[in-house]
Amino acid sequence: MIVHLVDGTYELFRHFYGLRRFTKGEDRPYGAVVGVLNTVLQMIEGGATHIGVATDRVIESFRNDLWPGYKTGDGIEPALWAQFEPLEQALNALGVRVWPMVTLEADDALASAAHRCAAEANVERVCIWTPDKDLAQCVVGERVVQMDRKSGATRDAAAVEAKFGVPPALIADYLALVGDSADGYPGIKGFGAKTAARLLRQHGAIEQFPPSVLGDSLEQALLFKQLATLVKDAPVLDDVDQLRWRGPQPSFAAVAEKIDPRLQARVERLADKTASRS
Repeated sequence: MIVHLVDGTYELFRHFYGLRRFTKGEDRPYGAVVGVLNTVLQMIEGGATHIGVATDRVIESFRNDLWPGYKTGDGIEPALWAQFEPLEQALNALGVRVWPMVTLEADDALASAAHRCAAEANVERVCIWTPDKDLAQCVVGERVVQMDRKSGATRDAAAVEAKFGVPPALIADYLALVGDSADGYPGIKGFGAKTAARLLRQHGAIEQFPPSVLGDSLEQALLFKQLATLVKDAPVLDDVDQLRWRGPQPSFAAVAEKIDPRLQARVERLADKTASRS
């Protein structure tokens, strides 16, 4: 089987701002929610059988206690923020496994689910649907890959190394050195992408650098690596079969009526098709 793990936070942002090109800035209350549901339904229509979606119930996480500049929910538009919980409720009603994260981030849920699913012998491939460079650290050969919906690219281990200059196992070290503006930490002064990649290829992980390379910046580099390293043992999944889509919950009809009545007939057709294959 192929497992599909979706970054719901990224998808919600993508659909929210994508819609603005057509709505002249007038945000529909559930526009982005419907967009994400359509994306998930397209995956099921395309043959996906096992799907999980992770969201950030709150943007802050344990990392904010480690670094005061780490990203927060400040600046997120209220019209977008208001659609997170409705999305989680709609996915649950649709019968899709969803992880609304609080002390951890959506990326941690995706990393943990990918790690758990990849350990199953009957899982052929794990596809992580997000362009976020943090998730590149989860890529394993051609078995666990990153999917970029926008470009259509599939990023396996070779593609990760071609893009960043280091293998997936060193992505957290790479980000620690060059920084990640999206997550709110600056990296180490004087370490650009090429320098960081060269040193990591030469010495391995930051902990293996000769003392002269980082000098007084070693402690900060290790802190940034801690920020960049995703949690892979969060209890998000007991068994991969929990991700199998078996059709919607009875509550989905009311959800569809509220956000977009056209969804109901579409989901019913998919449920009938799924049942006929069982």
